[in-house]
This record gives sequence, structure tokens and C-alpha cells, in this order.
Amino acid sequence: MSLDEFPSGPQTDELMKGDRVATPMYEDPALFDVEMERIFGKSWVWVAHESEVPGKGNFVLSWVGTQPVIVSRDRKGEIHVLVNRCRHRAASVCEIKKGKTSSFQCPYHGWGYALNGDLRAIPYSEGYSDDFKKENFGLKKLRVETFEGMVFANFDHDAEPLEDFLGNAKPWIRLFMKQGGGFPVKTLGEHQFKVPMNWKVQLENTTDAYHFPIVHKSFLQSLDGEANETFSFMDDDDGYVEDLGNGHSVMVMMPELIDLDENLDAPIPERFKELAAELAEQGYEDEKVRRIVRAVGGCGFNLNLFPNAGCSLSFFRILRPVSVNETEIRHIALGMDGGPEVANQMRMRLHEHFQGPMGFGSPDDAEVWERVQRGSAGAGDVDVMVNRGLGLEKESKNGLPVGDISAETGMRAAYKQWKKVMDQ
Repeated sequence: MSLDEFPSGPQTDELMKGDRVATPMYEDPALFDVEMERIFGKSWVWVAHESEVPGKGNFVLSWVGTQPVIVSRDRKGEIHVLVNRCRHRAASVCEIKKGKTSSFQCPYHGWGYALNGDLRAIPYSEGYSDDFKKENFGLKKLRVETFEGMVFANFDHDAEPLEDFLGNAKPWIRLFMKQGGGFPVKTLGEHQFKVPMNWKVQLENTTDAYHFPIVHKSFLQSLDGEANETFSFMDDDDGYVEDLGNGHSVMVMMPELIDLDENLDAPIPERFKELAAELAEQGYEDEKVRRIVRAVGGCGFNLNLFPNAGCSLSFFRILRPVSVNETEIRHIALGMDGGPEVANQMRMRLHEHFQGPMGFGSPDDAEVWERVQRGSAGAGDVDVMVNRGLGLEKESKNGLPVGDISAETGMRAAYKQWKKVMDQ
């Protein structure tokens, strides 16, 4: 099915039914192709964090939907997002995941490109007539905007500004970035894996607290009593899920950790007392110690940014659609740029405990995601339910729904945006 052939309106009404989702949403390869054109081809998509391209000449490979891109910083310090495809015969011009360079060169016929994507050199250029202009054959460039260190790209150069798209999510992004503990946030490393599932299965998960005590029971059993109590948010009436508009949502699990600059006088948790003592020995003042310690533990919420990014407790979760039934997940650990090494080391240990390949969280999540995809092959006329909390929600100050901690408010928010974009 091509983009022009997709009958929006009536067809999307049959697929997204408000409190239910039709099975073809997970299974239809033709629908997947249209999603790549309409959603990932016309939305602001997270591609990198600025710390991954810190200086002139730095680059990192990324994706916008199924399209490979290069995120590069040119000699003027500007960030560019370029389709990783030579304009001559389509070969990729970079295969190194990240690094530093002065240019990109196609390995097939040697066409050379500047860091901003401009075509600079063609071997044996006399083989082209005088009307061939190099300025017309640079790497395809996406529109690029950043917010709080996060780099977003969009194939649609006429799209609304990034800040308008982020909307009500912006204050939450600023709060999330406070886990630098007074230092800039930087990426520390990442864990990548693929799951045989549709990309929307993962999109549903970041603000889904309902699964946590069931799927992550082994993780909860691995914690000490104090930490276990912190993560027992399903028993707390203060948690909630809020629709932020434009497909974004936030799930607040630990309200006392929303703003990491507040409550600095609170007792230091037992598991962080050794870290606090070491920071004090290194000469950090008490207030700075407390701020760093609170930051190490991460914030108390998960933020879902449509269509592909999650700011989850203390890490980025980035999804990449590969095919209708395969999705790549990146769990990117975050730390403090210029902060104490001992604090970043503890951040990594906490990350490994849950998100890492030998941790408790990722394998358990991946198993249930795969089982959702596998189960969707049966009884295709049965809808997927996303109705939990419907009729029980309140209204936020932004006029949008707010449900309790177990509500599927975030899923409905994402699917509302899915329908809006698919109907355009």
C-alpha cells in the first residue's frame, strides 16, 4: 500500500477505536510502510544527544524510522542530520558507529562530502558535463532542532517548531535533565537489542505501570527493603499518568523525586550512604553531596515522547522500527559530564542492575513484548484493550486527561496522535 492509496479517516477509525486497538496495528506490513512515511517521515524524531557529538568533526550514526542517518557537528559547531546514502549510487558513506572525521567518502566511487553534507569532491570530474552542479548533489539533509541537549530531526522542513511539538512535555524534560546533579548530562554507554515485535508494543510500555509488579517481580525481590518500598508505587495513591498532548505522556511513580533539586534535607537512603561519605571525603560540600546523591538515583517519573523516545527514570529508551514485527531498542545510560567519577560509576551499576543485558528489567520486558506480538497472530478479530482507567480520569491544568498510576492514559495519548498524523 502506498501513501496515496491509504484511506485515512474511516480506516484509522477501524484501527484505533479510542479504548481499543485493532490487531492489524501490530500485524499489517502495508500499514507499517505508511507509518514510516506519515509518522516517521513527518514527525520530530529523537536521533541523538548532544554529548554524543561534543566537538567539531564528531559524528554518530542513528536512524529516523527505517532510514539510516548521520548526526554530525561541522567546523562551525552546528549539528546536521544527513541521510547515510551517497547521491551517486546509494552506497552508505559511513559505517563507523561514532567517531571524529573531517569528511565522509563513499567507498564505491569516492564521492566526498563535508560534515554538513555538501558534495565537495568527485574523482575524474571531467566525466560530467558543465551543467552538472555539485551544489545540487549533497547528502539529503533533515531539519534539525535541539531541546535540553536532545537532538531531533524531521524530514518535513515545513513542520511546526520542535518546541511547539514538545509542548507540555518541555517542563518534564527540564526536570529529567536535573539528574546531572548540577553538571551537564552526558551519555555513558548503551545496551542495544532487537525484539520480534511491532514498534507500537514498546511505545505502549514506557508509561505502563500496571505491568511492573508482575513482569518485574524478580527485580523487586533483588532490592533491599528500603529500595523495594521506593519501587512499590502501585500501592501508592499519589502516582499518576498524564496525557501531555501530541502523543506525549508522563507516568509519575515517586512524586517526591519529581524535582531532584528539592527535598535535599531528606535522609540519604542507606544504599547511597557510602557514596555520600566518599563524595564528602573528596571535598564536596554537604548540599552538593546531597544533590549528587539524589541525581544518582534518578528522577521519579517516566516520560514518553512520541514517536520514539522515552526518558525513563535515569536513562533514554529509544525505539527503532525495523519491520512490522521487529524493533530495535537502545537503553542509553546517562551520567554527569565533569561530575565525580564515583557517582557516574554508581549510575552505571544501577543501570546494569535493571536495564543492562544481564539485568532484571530488559530480559523480562523483552519476553512479554515478544509474547504480545506472538499472541496477536491468533484471533485477529479480537481487539487489544487500552481502556484501563477510562471514565475515572480527571482533567489536568492543561485540559488533558490524568489517570491513576495504573491507567492506560499514556497509551490512549499515543494512539490519538497516531490517528491524527495518519489522517493528515
